[in-house]
Amino acid sequence: MFNGIILNQGIVRKILKRQKGINIFIFSNIKVSKKDIGMSICCDGVCLTLVSLRNKVMEFYLSNETLKRSKFKKVKVGDYINIETSLKYGNKISGHIVQGHIDCISKVNFIRKIDKSYLFDFLTNRKERKNLIEKASIAINGISLTISRKTQKGFQVWVIPHTLKLTNLCKIKKNDLVNIEIDILSKYVRNYFK
Repeated sequence: MFNGIILNQGIVRKILKRQKGINIFIFSNIKVSKKDIGMSICCDGVCLTLVSLRNKVMEFYLSNETLKRSKFKKVKVGDYINIETSLKYGNKISGHIVQGHIDCISKVNFIRKIDKSYLFDFLTNRKERKNLIEKASIAINGISLTISRKTQKGFQVWVIPHTLKLTNLCKIKKNDLVNIEIDILSKYVRNYFK
């Protein structure tokens, strides 16, 4: 479990294609050691298992199922990835509960700078739009954000300069893909009342 507060990024150094997935190698200064092999790490919102670590390069295996559901199907060497280690008991939770289970991929429709903040507009498939709730939390590439407005074709969020600086949102542009995890509470409540 994670909380969507991103303090670290990594950069994809190598990708090995396999018959039923890929191995991805991400360089990062995040504090992990070989004793952490086997732990869950959130990479752009996807909960992955650390399988090896050498010279600050973390290795993860992604199955075809993970590739199908996430933007990792288009991952390239040089891509910047938001990194978060799993929560420890007693840690402060500043964001919201993030599981690392991606619901869908969204496309950036537009980005506008307004004063010092940025308005991001995302296009989302019809199936997932029904789970969106204004003022609810949402994880975008693993970042805990708030839906400011539900639109006809998706949703909008505001991003402050501090968040932009610490995450890979500063590198995305129109038509780029992002991983989306809708707030677990809104999904569960909707499912219950069905």
